[in-house]
Amino acid sequence: MKILAFNGSPRKEWNTAILLNKALEGAASQGAETELIHLYDLNYKGCISCFACKMKGGKSYGKCAVKDDLTPILKSIEEADGIILGSPVYFGTASAEMRAFMERLLYPYVVYEAEPPALLKKRIYTGFIYTMGATESQMSQLGYEQHFKFSEMFMEHIFGSSETLLVTDTYQFDDYSKYVSTLFNADEKARRREEVFPIDCQKAFEMGARIAKQSNI
Repeated sequence: MKILAFNGSPRKEWNTAILLNKALEGAASQGAETELIHLYDLNYKGCISCFACKMKGGKSYGKCAVKDDLTPILKSIEEADGIILGSPVYFGTASAEMRAFMERLLYPYVVYEAEPPALLKKRIYTGFIYTMGATESQMSQLGYEQHFKFSEMFMEHIFGSSETLLVTDTYQFDDYSKYVSTLFNADEKARRREEVFPIDCQKAFEMGARIAKQSNI
C-alpha cells in the first residue's frame, strides 16, 4: 500500500509541510509506504491545451502527453492507493504550483461524453489540506469554501473519494516583529500556534490513517 503526499507550498518545513508529514505518519501507522513530494522542486507547467489526452485512438488518450518532471509523478499516482494534496491559500485558492499540478492531474481523466467511461481503473482515496492566514469567519466571508468544494468535487468524481481539512489562522512568520504585519496580533497568533495547531496536526494524522485504512480494505 502506497500513499503519496504533494506539497504545494514553496516552504518545505512550515505549516503545509508539517501537516502533510503528520498525515503521512498517520498513513504509516496503518502500514502504508509513504512519500512526500515537493512540487516547487519540479520543473513543469499547467495544461497546455494540446488535447492529446482526448484524441480518438491517440497513444496519449486518457493520459497527459507533456513530457517533463510531472510525467513519472502522474504515472506513480495511478499506481498509488491514496494521495494527499496540501497547499497554502493564495488569493482565495490553492497556490499556482498546486493549481498547475491539478490541471495536469485531473484533465486527462475528464471525458466529454454523456455517459463517460471510467479511465482510472481503480479507486484512489484522496485528501486535501489547505492552510491559510485567514480566520474561519474571514474564510467564510470571502467565499473561499466554494473554491475548495469545487476541487473536492472533481477529485471525488475522478478518483472516487475525497475529503478536505481546512487549517485557518495559521502562524505565518517565525518572528512577526521583522515584517510589516500590524494587521495581526502576534501574541494571539503565537497562542493559536501553541494551542490549536497541534489539534490540526492530529486531524491531519487521522486523515492519513483513514485514507490508508480505506485503501487497505
